[in-house]
Amino acid sequence: MSQHIYMNAFTQCCPTPQSEGQWKNPRDRSVPGFNDPDFWIDLARTAERGFFESLFFADVHGTYDIYGGNSDAGLKHGVQVPGNEPTVLFPLLARETKQLGLIATYSTTYFEPFLTAKLFSSLDHFTNGRVGWNVVTSYLSSAQRNGLGELLEHDARYEKAEEYMNVCYKLWERSWDDGAIIRDFKNDALIDIDRVHKISHKGEHYQVEGPHMCTPTAQRTPFLVQAGGSPRGLEFGTKHAEALFTIIQNVNRAAEMTNQVRQYESIAGRDPGTVKIMTGIGVVVAETEQELKQKIDRYKDYASVEGLLALFGGWTGLDLSGFKPEDPMDAFDTEQMQYFSTFFAEMDPTRIWNFGDMCNYMKLAAISPVITGTPDQVADELERWVDEGGVSGFNLIPVDQPGSLADFVDLVVPELQRRGRMKTEYPKQQLTLREMFSYEGNTKLPSTHPAKQIER
Repeated sequence: MSQHIYMNAFTQCCPTPQSEGQWKNPRDRSVPGFNDPDFWIDLARTAERGFFESLFFADVHGTYDIYGGNSDAGLKHGVQVPGNEPTVLFPLLARETKQLGLIATYSTTYFEPFLTAKLFSSLDHFTNGRVGWNVVTSYLSSAQRNGLGELLEHDARYEKAEEYMNVCYKLWERSWDDGAIIRDFKNDALIDIDRVHKISHKGEHYQVEGPHMCTPTAQRTPFLVQAGGSPRGLEFGTKHAEALFTIIQNVNRAAEMTNQVRQYESIAGRDPGTVKIMTGIGVVVAETEQELKQKIDRYKDYASVEGLLALFGGWTGLDLSGFKPEDPMDAFDTEQMQYFSTFFAEMDPTRIWNFGDMCNYMKLAAISPVITGTPDQVADELERWVDEGGVSGFNLIPVDQPGSLADFVDLVVPELQRRGRMKTEYPKQQLTLREMFSYEGNTKLPSTHPAKQIER
């Protein structure tokens, strides 16, 4: 039997999140759509029509202000700004869909764990267990200047996040016993106080007494995702997450990443193959080669190179405002640029990349690999990533919204369904998001997960 391909529709509650400049494209409705609940309902329904596992929201809390030494380019080109809070949409989107999961990026840098635990328990209640948390440690210095927490050095952020997760696990898994709501009319007791427990956490970074504010949800702990590609990020992700959001250059690197993740899983005491690997990928698909070429050309005509470089600068901390298109990739002699020089070189090892090549490549879906072709060609390549690269599925990065998702659902999904790679229907009984990714009836975390090892 062919391996099922898991699909998340990647988005962000802002204009054109990864494809700067596409707001000018008549096909793109993210402006003013990002402020309109109907836009998000339509996007969620489209993802559900394609039998996707979830709608995956990225998020940031600050402006991109590295390019040119200020935020001018980031603001001018709408680089992930303006941006609304996506989690407030979740109960609405859950009501307007039947099974689609909803994943939110939420930072351990900006929000206290007690509040995070309350938010995700509330969302899990209001969506009947269809919520996931993409755990991130954040990087924008502008957010620190907005009073949203101290921006620590990279590995230190993960060390603090370890304690953060422990606090959340205690609140979700240990604070309330099942059946604590007793509705005892005779003794005038709504809650059995012996089944509710303080967590009394005292650590290096957090002191949280508890108890948790919410009763246990269908999942107790929300479905956990993590987005981090560094060695420390992978160590953290394979310990805690049930799915990893990665950006991988090609199928060969995907196979290497898969092996690395499986090794980390073993070190963390988890069964190899437990963690789903969801790689970010862009897709441009059309029914004919001529239509495909026209679509790609239109996308590139609308792209904003300065906006893309502002986005890239926010990710890397590199100000590339002084670059020339003919400059080699290693013109900026920094560790980050050396990394991305190698990163882009591995996208296509047959060419020598310069800055102009990098900018032209990023016009479609930033640094994500992009598959272009007819439906059967796209399906072939997606299968190759799964069969040879070992990935579990994809976070579909849009070029325009909702056009990219609609194209994929209308053209590629039927081909993948024909090949037995995607569902043709959802189960009749509503599943939690965790069940959607396991299909083994597991609404709760397994006993081997670190959340289950936490002592009260």
